[in-house]
Order: sequence, then structure tokens, then C-alpha cells
Amino acid sequence: MREYFFSFNDYLRNKFGERVQRLSLNAGFGCPNRDGTIDAGGCIYCNEKGFSPFAGTRLSLDDQISRSMDYARRRYKAKKFIAYFQNATNTYAPPEDLKKAYDVIKKFPEIVGLYISTRPDCVDEEKLELIDSYSKDYDVWIEYGLQSVHDRTLKMINRGHVFHDFVEAVQMTSKKNIKAAAHIILGLPGETRDDILKTAGKLARMSVFGIKFHMLHVLRDTKLEDYYRQGRIRLLTFAEYVGLVCDFIERISPEHVIFRLVSDAKADFLVAPKWINGKSEVIKSVKNEFKKRGTRQGSRYPSVKTTAYIRGA
Repeated sequence: MREYFFSFNDYLRNKFGERVQRLSLNAGFGCPNRDGTIDAGGCIYCNEKGFSPFAGTRLSLDDQISRSMDYARRRYKAKKFIAYFQNATNTYAPPEDLKKAYDVIKKFPEIVGLYISTRPDCVDEEKLELIDSYSKDYDVWIEYGLQSVHDRTLKMINRGHVFHDFVEAVQMTSKKNIKAAAHIILGLPGETRDDILKTAGKLARMSVFGIKFHMLHVLRDTKLEDYYRQGRIRLLTFAEYVGLVCDFIERISPEHVIFRLVSDAKADFLVAPKWINGKSEVIKSVKNEFKKRGTRQGSRYPSVKTTAYIRGA
């Protein structure tokens, strides 16, 4: 029986019967929100050096995979792995270039999954057909950076896309053998608890199979750092974040995979809040809050399940 929420580790052990370790990779793709196609400034919080093990690397994908697997074998005793294309926008290239990058995983029989992080405005039928072709041999997911369903928020954080782009991307993805996940940021500037619960409610009615939670945090050398030092934003406290995570998880399907409860960052790039790097304490507190409430994932999920898409949001 699941304890309060359906964790990513639970999902992997159910599917593969053992620990599976994700390998974060940098394929060298760009981002239309940084190269001038949409904008040149990027999202106000983005600095890949603050979270990516291979930010700015010159290592080939083969070398990144080999080094990461060696480390995971030593530290976690892992025998199976997921290739996680993490940096930038991993569908932002012609299909032939995407295939060349993704095909690297075929050299490593220990790899059982292909996970691709991207923007919802950077997929189309041809790219999804390519990604779908890997589903015969791998567990395939696309993680879409949504962050919020509110267009005013997306504009404020300079995402460069709107919620309807996400709706269309998920609709296309649902027709393939690909599972879609959404990245969500809690504590975005100007968002209230009701705004966050509306995001939960809309995702609960879509064909999204996983959620990855981020706490809005400030990294060095970002526009968000400027706002923070100017006193223009307020960050959630530890207790507020725990409460909001539980509120959100109560309202989504019990079958949604919770990829992560909280984001973390490299200590030398993290400005605030420092508590996000105490991940085990966050997990413990979320479980204690569910226990105190007497609830769990899906407790407030609609009684009639639907995978209808939300239009005109």
C-alpha cells in the first residue's frame, strides 16, 4: 500500500522490480527563450549552472553516461538507468539531430528509460513520432515545463509560452506511447493559494501522468536574484511550502507519479531559501502533514475521473 503519495521510486520499483537511477544529461541543445527566437533573456529564475551536473560541459553524451553510471553503481548499487535529457530544451532541433542524440542510449544495455525535458511549444507530430519509436524498448516520458496554468504568471516569469501550448502538447502526446509529466513551481510571484489549487485542478483533468514540484528559489546571476535583493518578491516559508504541496497532491489523481516533492540547487549558486537542500526533511514533513490531516494523494480528486482537455483557459 502506498504511503501518502505515489513516489517516483515506487513507480520505478513497481515497473522494474529494483532501483533505477536517472542520469542527467546535457545534449547541447539550445532554448528558443534564450537564443532570441522568442526572447534572449530566458525565464527569470533560470541558471543551469545551479542545478545541472553537466552545465557547459564539453563531454560527449557517451562520456556523460559512462561517468554517471560508474558513480551511480558505486554510490547507489544501481544496475539499471534512465537517460534524462535535462539541460535546455531537448526537442529544440531538427528530428535528425534529435535522433542522433537519443540513439546514444542504444549503446548502453543498462539503460531502460528515455526521459526528455522540454518546452510545450517545442514539439510537433514528427518529433513525437520519433520519440514514440523508442517506446518499444524503453520507458518513455516527456517532462513539459509548465510551471503554472495562469498566463499572467507565465508572462511575468518570461516563459514565452501560454497554457494552451501545454494543452496542445499534452493532447498530441497522449496519442502516442509516451507518458507526459508537468513541472510545476510553487510560490511564483503574485500567485495565491487559490491560484495554485486551480493549477492542480486543471492538471487533474488532463492526460498528465506525473508531476514534478519545484519550490521557487533564487539562483545567482538571474533576474529573480535582482528582484529578490530589491525586495520585490517573497519566498514561501518551509511550513507554507509543505502545506501547499499537500493541498496540491490531495487534488490530483492517485495514479499521478510524484517525480519530486521539492527542487534543490548547488550550494554555491543558491541564494535563497537554503532549506530546499534539506530534501529529506521536506519529505518527512510532507508525510507528517498528511498523517496529521488524515489524507493522502487523491483525497480531494474528482469522484468521476475524466481525461478531458481544458480549452480556452
